[in-house]
Amino acid sequence: MEKSEIKSQLEQLLNAKLENEVVEFKKAENTFDFNDLGKYFSALSNEANLQGIEYSWLVFGVFENKKEHKLEITGTNFRNDTAKLQSLKKEIADKTTNRITFREIYEVEYKGNRVIMFQIPSAPQNIPVAFDGHYYGRDGESLVSLNIEEIERIRNQSNVYDWSKEIIRDATIHDLDEQAIAKARREFAKRNPKYVNEIDSWNTEKFLNKSKLTINGKITRTCFILLGKEEQEHYLDSAVKIRWNLKTLNNQDKDFEIFSIPLILAVDEVFKKIRNLKYRYLQEGTLFPDEVLRYEPYSIRESLNNAIAHQDYSKKARINVVEFEDDHLVFSNYGTFLPGSVERVVLKDAPEEYYRNLFLVEAMRNLDMIETQGGGIRKIFNYQRQRFFPMPDYDFSDGKVKATLIGKVINEDFARILAQNLNLSLEDIVLLDKVQKQQKVTEKERKYLRKCDYIEGRKGKIYLSYRVVKPTNDEDLMAQYVENKSFDDKHFKSMILEYIRKQGKASRKGIDNLILPKLSAVLSVEQKKNKVRNFLSALRLSGEIKCTEYGRWELNEFKRVLNEF
Repeated sequence: MEKSEIKSQLEQLLNAKLENEVVEFKKAENTFDFNDLGKYFSALSNEANLQGIEYSWLVFGVFENKKEHKLEITGTNFRNDTAKLQSLKKEIADKTTNRITFREIYEVEYKGNRVIMFQIPSAPQNIPVAFDGHYYGRDGESLVSLNIEEIERIRNQSNVYDWSKEIIRDATIHDLDEQAIAKARREFAKRNPKYVNEIDSWNTEKFLNKSKLTINGKITRTCFILLGKEEQEHYLDSAVKIRWNLKTLNNQDKDFEIFSIPLILAVDEVFKKIRNLKYRYLQEGTLFPDEVLRYEPYSIRESLNNAIAHQDYSKKARINVVEFEDDHLVFSNYGTFLPGSVERVVLKDAPEEYYRNLFLVEAMRNLDMIETQGGGIRKIFNYQRQRFFPMPDYDFSDGKVKATLIGKVINEDFARILAQNLNLSLEDIVLLDKVQKQQKVTEKERKYLRKCDYIEGRKGKIYLSYRVVKPTNDEDLMAQYVENKSFDDKHFKSMILEYIRKQGKASRKGIDNLILPKLSAVLSVEQKKNKVRNFLSALRLSGEIKCTEYGRWELNEFKRVLNEF
């Protein structure tokens, strides 16, 4: 929205002079509890869904004076730094269903006061939005748990609007590309061998109906996306396009091309643009092949076709394929990731329950463009595993799905772990990949990894265990493991005592200089200093050392004499 539109929207909310299920005002003069913010996000998102509106609003810097039944503009200092304010999008996404987050966060200067307007999207059809595992709603102005009837009402919504199923009234078979139709016939016969002996006898209209591209001979948006003539793209508001972009590793553009309908042919053209060169391994050992293609062809096509199938075409945005030279590919499309998490799709190997473009997905399945049994993404993970490459990365922020496919070994140590631990399941590898990338793991995942003896360390600072590292016989990897593990507390306390004994009296700075470099590499500087503080406190409480009035540490002679006695 433009500034004028935002201010106009604020005035509309203020003129209503009251809160309701989809509008909430908060004074929030300086701070606001993050958990409460998340609860309001869940509640307002769910209520927007139940009321059939596109979004709801949470406004900071406005006080509802219930006694006088009026709204007062007070202004807010909540997260004055714009970058910190906008970071709330990720912070909220980390704890919500499907990583749904604010559509936008606006800062508005209104009558000399700073007002913050949080635009909260409606919960997706069939999917109530939870915050930190709990569903919230509203009873009038009150924040409450979403009741079971409302949860089921959202989950059982059957009137899901399918953009891809809409009929294009003025379009006819003559507006379709003949080459695209011919390719569609071949792919349909391949996917549906039971029709192979009769498909040639079908006229175009019957084929389109059989392949579920048309409805009773009427041209759907799905049919036009896949088979429509490029010069007739105006039927789709010229919004269905794929942009291929070649970049250097430092993000400089080198080349690009934009592809339009019919997408059944455009997929092949994009595929040809991607330079899928050979990757040669530098690692020694028979477990590593001499060379492989950087990207399994199936992985490229599946990732691109998934973007086509799940694009939110109402946004009128392009699907993007960005190729970073000899390094990685990024596929992105608009729309939330409906299954919720990639781990659920890969590890459970389960088909999706909901589709944004159900009609389009079914047609693409019939034309052998995608799989709908939950196996497509899992296959991509397995192809990466066979190459000893990192697992694919998925980013669901900003209302998009961004899939990154890496075409080389990034971490040679992790590649050796995969090569030498061939008994690891794909589920185990996906979780270990998150650990080596230092990505967040859930409490359930952490407990599983620890139970399998795959990790060591404390919560928030875990690392790959000796069991995983040992089979590689790699000195650098073992050195990193020892650096991560460090030594036990008794060892460091003995070092401190010996240091004080030699020095006579020791400063905290001197003790820090001795101990900090030797503590586990997974600890932050602040955590290391806290460890040293705890060591000193434990030694003082046990009577081993004492602190002088000048803040220096020395041995407790009384304790020494007592022990000798």
